[in-house]
Amino acid sequence: MSVETKLEFDQEYVRKFSQDRQEPEWLLNLRLKALDAASELPMPKPEKTKIDKWNFNSYKHDVSAQEIKSLDELPEDIKSLVGKDEQAGNLVVHRNTTLAFKQLSDDLREKGVIFTDILTASKEYSDLLEKYFMTEGVKIDEHRLTALHAALMNGGTFLYVPKNVDVEVPLQALYWQEDAEAGLFNHVIIVAEDNSRVTYVENYFSTGDDKESVANIIAEVFVGQNAKVSYGSVDNFAKGVTTFISRRSRVSRDGRIEWSLGQMNDGNTISDNITHLDGNGSTAETKTVTVGRGDQKQNFVNRVFHHGQNSESNLLVHGVMKDSASSIFNGITKIEHGAKKAFGDQTQRVLMMSEKARGDANPILLIDEDDVMAGHAASVGKVDQLQLFYMMSRGISRAEAERLIIHGFLAPVVNDLPIEGVQKRATEVIERKVR
Repeated sequence: MSVETKLEFDQEYVRKFSQDRQEPEWLLNLRLKALDAASELPMPKPEKTKIDKWNFNSYKHDVSAQEIKSLDELPEDIKSLVGKDEQAGNLVVHRNTTLAFKQLSDDLREKGVIFTDILTASKEYSDLLEKYFMTEGVKIDEHRLTALHAALMNGGTFLYVPKNVDVEVPLQALYWQEDAEAGLFNHVIIVAEDNSRVTYVENYFSTGDDKESVANIIAEVFVGQNAKVSYGSVDNFAKGVTTFISRRSRVSRDGRIEWSLGQMNDGNTISDNITHLDGNGSTAETKTVTVGRGDQKQNFVNRVFHHGQNSESNLLVHGVMKDSASSIFNGITKIEHGAKKAFGDQTQRVLMMSEKARGDANPILLIDEDDVMAGHAASVGKVDQLQLFYMMSRGISRAEAERLIIHGFLAPVVNDLPIEGVQKRATEVIERKVR
């Protein structure tokens, strides 16, 4: 059965939306081109996951929100995510796709660091944004959802770090969907020039479990020669939100990308994480965790393409499945011809907490070069009964023992999140799900 997704918006709407935001002409033309393409392109076809009955049409697009003058105006649960002391000085807060709060330290600004919302970037750094926006990372014409994203983008963040700049404190973005029906077409671009260092951490969260909406998110990361980007995220959309997330990175010679992703949505989710190790000596470390519950359906794909010689990738995926939730975990390591001395390793582990839950782990190695090393491991199983027996023999209830085992199972990724408040939030989300 084919997936029918109506186009709710026409060229007149998109043109007015762009012009009202005073966007540059190149972005308007890109939007219009993408909208035309969306009507012809097919929907994505995630392996073993039927999306024909998922909601991709019901949402509000142009939703406004008020700015806040200080962090004290944030709700307490959101304020707790903000890094302490000097970390709090480098932050953007998006409220219903609108920039609500922004601050960047004078020191980083003087060094040429740009950290702002995507709308401001389109006006003040138009040429720089145009260079990277859906050109070498995610393409407009990959499928209908990428085309719709380009046409309807209504928020996002732009981070640029010049050559030889070491950003020592994490930069943080909070995406707060206060209106449960607000659709989020969010775009993140991170550019780390040669010999630079930066850590970026983001949180997505929404309210209103039963209200239908859509999150269509794309992130593009460009890592220069001998540069390093640490990308941490906790995705926490409500049950009514259908989520499509595509994160891409391109890594130059001796560059390094580190992904630490807590994918904790309660609704149906497609997540596609792709890294291209273009340069010799480039490295990718990917760690992801998820907890599925209720009747949600999820499809996670993590792919690494080795193009450069002596490139290295490591993938660690941990998932916990409860109730009647169902998730597909595909890990793909592709070593291209010519990528001599490349090393690729992946581990996927899924913990089943219910007889009705389903978790499918599929590690895949595609090797087109002889002089390489690669390996994979995968397991899907129930809680270790010996562990349970040991803990229960010391007076711990079965439910509490299972809770502790789950936290320990997911700790390798949660503990890697760079900001203490975000670690705490991820732990709280896991706690809520496992209970």
